[in-house]
Amino acid sequence: MRNQRAGVRVAWHMEREWLFSLIPLTIGLVFLGVGVHGLRRASALRRGGVDAEAWIVRHESRRDHDGGGTFHHPVAAWTAQDGTRCEYSSRFGRSKVGSSFGVGARVTVRYDPENPQRFTIEGWDVKWLDLLFTGLGATFTAGTVTVLLVRLLTL
Repeated sequence: MRNQRAGVRVAWHMEREWLFSLIPLTIGLVFLGVGVHGLRRASALRRGGVDAEAWIVRHESRRDHDGGGTFHHPVAAWTAQDGTRCEYSSRFGRSKVGSSFGVGARVTVRYDPENPQRFTIEGWDVKWLDLLFTGLGATFTAGTVTVLLVRLLTL
């Protein structure tokens, strides 16, 4: 009877460990998804995007919810090839905006003619952030899966 109770405690403890392993796996998969999405988006813009002259018309300021700083996202305005006026905020924000991206600055944007909301501002948008998310996501995911496989094989 006593061995049964000990077995139940060990089994419950093992289930809890398995459940906790889902946390880094989930974080890894989310990071990997965000990073791969950003890299694919950038690649599609490089292949099929169109360059246009644009102006920074304002900045959208967003405060970090964790008590951090304020991030400024430049809003670029341009006219698409079909004559449509476009005005969209960059997906990347920075805590400080240099004079080359201040209001009124002339910049080059590369946009998707099918969906102009998908665009990058040359010199502002950064590829390294998508690479960082992809690398961290792959590391978390591969590491967690490796640990889970080792634990499964050694039970």
